[in-house]
Amino acid sequence: MWRPSVARSATLVPRALSGLGTVRSRAAVLWTLCALLVAGCSTVTGVRPTAQAPQPTPAAPPPVTKVALLLPLTGQSAAIGQPMLESAQMALFDVAGDRFELLPRDTRGTPQGAADAARGALADGAQLVLGPLFAAEVAAVKPITQAAGVSVLAFSTDWTLAGGGTHILGFVPSDQVNRVVGFARSRGVTRFATLAPRSPYGDAVVNALQSATQRFGGQVTQIERYEPGNPDTAQVVRPLTGLPTPPQAVMLADGVARTRQLGAALAAGGVDTAQVRLLGTGLWDDPGLGQEPAMVGSWFAAPAPRGRADFEARFESIYGRKPPRLATLSYDATAMAAALTKAHGPNAFTPANLTSPSGFEGVDGLFRLRTGGVAERGLAVLEVTPDGTRVLDPAPSSFATLGQ
Repeated sequence: MWRPSVARSATLVPRALSGLGTVRSRAAVLWTLCALLVAGCSTVTGVRPTAQAPQPTPAAPPPVTKVALLLPLTGQSAAIGQPMLESAQMALFDVAGDRFELLPRDTRGTPQGAADAARGALADGAQLVLGPLFAAEVAAVKPITQAAGVSVLAFSTDWTLAGGGTHILGFVPSDQVNRVVGFARSRGVTRFATLAPRSPYGDAVVNALQSATQRFGGQVTQIERYEPGNPDTAQVVRPLTGLPTPPQAVMLADGVARTRQLGAALAAGGVDTAQVRLLGTGLWDDPGLGQEPAMVGSWFAAPAPRGRADFEARFESIYGRKPPRLATLSYDATAMAAALTKAHGPNAFTPANLTSPSGFEGVDGLFRLRTGGVAERGLAVLEVTPDGTRVLDPAPSSFATLGQ
């Protein structure tokens, strides 16, 4: 049966935490000293008592910092929520101190469940909320935490929910587009086009591309949109084929399966993808993309893969299975909360501390919370190869290189 509260304990391994109730850090051991009675003499001579100096009152220990973790631990999405809880437990053992307590709460993967979980966690003294996972859950939790004056680090990618104390930790397209466009400009690309679905994600990529070209120089020569369900990829890519002056790069704003189809259709339509660079976002972060020959040599921006690979290997050694991609979010959020608690104690989660310009180093690399509520990430530029991806330009070592 699920119990609601987990705290760090130096005597357990992460696997043992699953399903436990509140587990205090470094459990106190009470030793009972038994009086030894000495017999055998008719007279027992004692020592004359002497006056004792007043003893100072022991200082009260610092308060425990409580942080809620809202995840779908039952229901259809438990297969994602449970590994995210386990990765948070890993962060507890890696980073957390004695006065840090994690309060996992089950959202059941529904808005009502998330709202109930948030209310319960706040009633139990949560000073920060990590999660929930889905946009509808975040929308349900936001007014509750906002009224309580408690900040949220949500795992959603819906940047429209940011603000008012809610921070979006999910991977959003704006940073990714900026990073890959900036790199392309450094390689001499000035003319960009985009092929994007008519969807909120497509809108975000198009807007980010226009902003990035203004920032780095260059121009967007063509914007083509398509219906997400259109099965005729030849028709979708036709506006970008047979052009007398083709763009130097085309941004594709779709996932791996659809992108492979679009790349093949562009090549079949006469676009030389060795000359016209295909660009993408973190949706391409899949080793199977290079199975389509037209995609080999394409560029996209994503977290540096080394840190995640190390995390996944350690997770698998502890729990016996690979974690889902989103498990790194709960690890990094928990580690960040624990690190802030160590540094600032009961005042850890002020807006100034949460939005520190220097940011935090996580499994997915550098990240920092902006005042607008969307996390900014230090990303690498990756190149698609037939066997996976390789790092073409490493992630920055600090935000100073990206500007404050």
